[in-house]
Formats: sequence, C-alpha cells, structure tokens
Amino acid sequence: MKFRYVYQKVVDLKSNQKTQAEWMLSAAVGQLQAEQLSLELLEEDKARTLAAIQFEMENKSSMVKLQELQRYMDYLENCIAIKLGDIRQAEVNVEKKKAVLNGKMLDEKVWLKARDKARHKYQHEMLLREQNELDEMATVRFAMKAR
Repeated sequence: MKFRYVYQKVVDLKSNQKTQAEWMLSAAVGQLQAEQLSLELLEEDKARTLAAIQFEMENKSSMVKLQELQRYMDYLENCIAIKLGDIRQAEVNVEKKKAVLNGKMLDEKVWLKARDKARHKYQHEMLLREQNELDEMATVRFAMKAR
C-alpha cells in the first residue's frame, strides 16, 4: 500500500504560492535593475552635457548655446532626482517581495515537515504490521510442528 498524504493539495498549494512569490521577487529585481540602468544612462548624458558646456565655454561660444545646455543640464538633474526616488521605491518593493517569499518558504517548509512526519509514521506502522504478520506466521508454523 502506497503512502498518500491527506493534505497533499495544501502542500502543492504552498509550493505554488512560493513559486509565485519567487516570480514576483524576480520581477521586482528586474524592475530595480531597469531603474538603475536608466539612472546610469542619465548620469552618462549629464557627463556628456557637462563636457559640452566646458567645451563651449573654452571656445567662447554664444551665450544662447550655453543657456540651452544649462537648461538641459537642469532638466537632467531633475530627471536624476526623480529616478533616484524611483530606485528607492523599487528597492522597497524588492524588500517587500523578499519578506513575502520568506513567509511563503516558511509555510511550505512547515507543510513539508508535517508530510514527512506523516510518512515516517506511516512507514513505522507498515513495519509494525509486517512484523506482526511475520510473527503470526511463525506462531502458526510452530503450532503446526508442535502437533
């Protein structure tokens, strides 16, 4: 007779919930990485713009061109500040998803441990049953030889 755990559906559900939590964490980490990459691109653009401003100043270019570059630099700094906020929010989201995943992992572990205990109990009972049958067979043989 094969072992069947009464609450196997619950164990499967907990396992699926853990898998979903892993996917959600993976998505949150991907979002964080995308935000960080976007920030890097903004920082590189800012560095290029700063270099362009310095080049224009050295070449004594028109004031209009310098003002245009300065406005663009201000815009980039604003974008960077917003992006830093987005990154902080993405980091908070990653931490929340980690906490959810830890909870789901703990739930799954509890149910797996309960299933293992039930399996060990079942195996122990089967061994006892088998031993009792063997003892009964030995007793019957002994009784038949004794006659």
